[in-house]
Amino acid sequence: MSAQEGTLPPDAGAPEEVVWEGRFVTAKKRGRWEYVSRARGIRAAVIVAIDGGHVILVEQYRVPMGRASLEMPAGLVGDGDDDGDEEAETAARRELEEETGYRAHSIEDCGLFYSSPGMLSESFHLFRATELERVGDGGGTASENITVHRVALDEVPAFVEERRKAGVGIDTKLMLLLGGAIIGRKRA
Repeated sequence: MSAQEGTLPPDAGAPEEVVWEGRFVTAKKRGRWEYVSRARGIRAAVIVAIDGGHVILVEQYRVPMGRASLEMPAGLVGDGDDDGDEEAETAARRELEEETGYRAHSIEDCGLFYSSPGMLSESFHLFRATELERVGDGGGTASENITVHRVALDEVPAFVEERRKAGVGIDTKLMLLLGGAIIGRKRA
C-alpha cells in the first residue's frame, strides 16, 4: 500500500530532531532521514516574469554551488526580522522589483511547490507576473550583484545552453520554461 492509500513509511512517525539551526536553515533528523528546512517558518516566492514575449531571468553567484546560477527572480518571504507576517505575493512583488528593476501590474499565484522533497522540506509559491514596467536597474541588494537577462521565450533553450557552456549553474525551476524543448528533444 502507498502513502496515498494510508500506509506511511516507518520513519514518518519518528520524532523530529533538530541537529543544527542557523538564521535561515535548520538541519533535522527523523528516523533514518536527514533533511534541511528553512528556519523560523520562512518560505520562498519564485516569479515567472513575462514581458512582451520575453522572460526576465537573473544570474548571481551562489556560494553552495561555487559558481553563478541562472534562475528566475526569487526571494524569501518574511526574511527580515520585522516582517514575519509578510504575504507571499508581497514578497514576490518586492523581490521582482529589487532583483530585476521590473514592477508587475498583474501577478497570479500558481501554487505551492517543493524544491527537492527527498532532502529538503523547503517550499515556494510560484507567481506569474505580467504587464511589467521597468522602474529601475535591478541587481538586488549591494551584496547580491545580480545580472538581469531579458530573453525571448523562443530563445530560452539556446540561452540556457549558452550559459551552461559558460560554466553557469542552471536552477532546476528553469525546466518550467524548457519543458517543451526537453520533452520534444530527440536523442542523437
